[in-house]
Amino acid sequence: MANVNAMLLSFAYFIESSQKYKKIKTFFYNLLENDEYPYKKYFDFFMIFVILSSVTLLVMDVKQHIPKWVDDIDLYFVTTVFVVEYILRMWVYSDVHKIIIEFNEESEYFDTELRLRKLFATIVKDKWRYISSFAAIIDLLAILPSYRGLRILRVLVLFRAFKMLRYTKSLTGFLYVLKNKKFELMTLLTLSAFFIFIAGIMLYVFEGDNKNPNIHNIFDAFYWALITISTVGYGDIAPVTPEGRIMTMLIIITGIGLISFVTSIIVSSFNERLGALREDRVVQDVAKKKRLTVVCGYGLLGRLVVEGLKKEGVEFVIIDNSEEMAELAYKKGYHAICADATQGDVFKKLGINERISHVLCLTSDDIQNAFIAVNVKSLNENIYVTARCSDSEIAQKMECANVNQIVMPQEIAGMMGAVYAGEPVAFDVLLTIIEEKEKTHINEITITEGSFLDKKSIKEINFERLRLILLGVFKKSESATLGEFVFNPSDDFVFEAGDNLVCIGYSTAIANLKGKM
Repeated sequence: MANVNAMLLSFAYFIESSQKYKKIKTFFYNLLENDEYPYKKYFDFFMIFVILSSVTLLVMDVKQHIPKWVDDIDLYFVTTVFVVEYILRMWVYSDVHKIIIEFNEESEYFDTELRLRKLFATIVKDKWRYISSFAAIIDLLAILPSYRGLRILRVLVLFRAFKMLRYTKSLTGFLYVLKNKKFELMTLLTLSAFFIFIAGIMLYVFEGDNKNPNIHNIFDAFYWALITISTVGYGDIAPVTPEGRIMTMLIIITGIGLISFVTSIIVSSFNERLGALREDRVVQDVAKKKRLTVVCGYGLLGRLVVEGLKKEGVEFVIIDNSEEMAELAYKKGYHAICADATQGDVFKKLGINERISHVLCLTSDDIQNAFIAVNVKSLNENIYVTARCSDSEIAQKMECANVNQIVMPQEIAGMMGAVYAGEPVAFDVLLTIIEEKEKTHINEITITEGSFLDKKSIKEINFERLRLILLGVFKKSESATLGEFVFNPSDDFVFEAGDNLVCIGYSTAIANLKGKM
């Protein structure tokens, strides 16, 4: 017994310390269970293909004999795939070695002997929770049609089609709706069964004594009641007595009411889940993007910024904790999610470490903007965060939190007002450029490595031929995010990859230069 205990503990602690084992198990767990894992969608497509192929082959084999090599593919390859998947799902469901370690620590703490029977019972009970789950039962039954010895098992081919519930999100969402309204639906099912039972017995009493030639037994009466209450009405059994016809009218009215009630329950549940379904759709769409800007807040400033981003062709997604604002953005055709941006879950779903490059905190609440900025920086400090702020004290705290850019609308409005009061003509020119009137545009162009501007001086580049006016350059710097701004640089100034040019010109000229980068 001591040797067995020692072997179990050695095995458990070896697995616990093995990084390779953890990586392999994490990989399979993500592949099977994690919808956000990038390779899971390919695995889902593969499994859907295997399931549909298997179902097609088994259905074709009912009336015509399929070639032996095709039958062998279904028997060996498809069955192997299902068996391996079933074993892997059981494996990743829980960690046996952690149960062993937990039992050992408990026995050491109480200075008692490790009881193997209780340990094995706990392990079996833990795995049984998975084996007895609905999804695992479907997986197991989907394997059985492969055994050709028992023809009755081919009926279970239906369960292979049920396996698709794992791999199609729309079907999974529908099942979630049914599960969420389980109490209401079970109540209606019980009520329907009661009406069918009563109606069937009453019809059999009224017409079962050879008055109706189509009713031979109580089963025919129940069959009629079910067909009638579901408003299908095949017409193969019809009441012939006045009492039976009155019963038919009552059960039809009852059936219409029950169906309307079921429909309203499902529709209301879908409306409740509409936000989550929309969020899933947005997450799927943005997962295809390489670079993403997140706009937090769809108020007045947020709407103006979003319009600018759309003109620039920047890929973005909007997060707002107001359902009304998120719905407004969604109706405008934007990717929008109703969520609390101060929580990290929504950013993790959007891929904060993979595709998000900029986060704009533009809500009307300075404190909320500060929380969003701190949340984003705690998840990925390399993301460029711009935050709106009206309070100078909160702005200082944002600077301490390494917020890259702090925008204070009141200060900007005051500066613009001072310019307008002192130099109205200059203000009109500046406003024309900002609002892109007369097709005039001010924009920044990032120099990419190997482009025609890289390692070239200004005198080598004819900006007049490019139809652009160079205002200045943000020189790339390791210490500053934007770098040092060089206004009106000399002709000897040399451009480098990563520098940002600030130019004024017509939108077509700026688009032409960006296209060459």
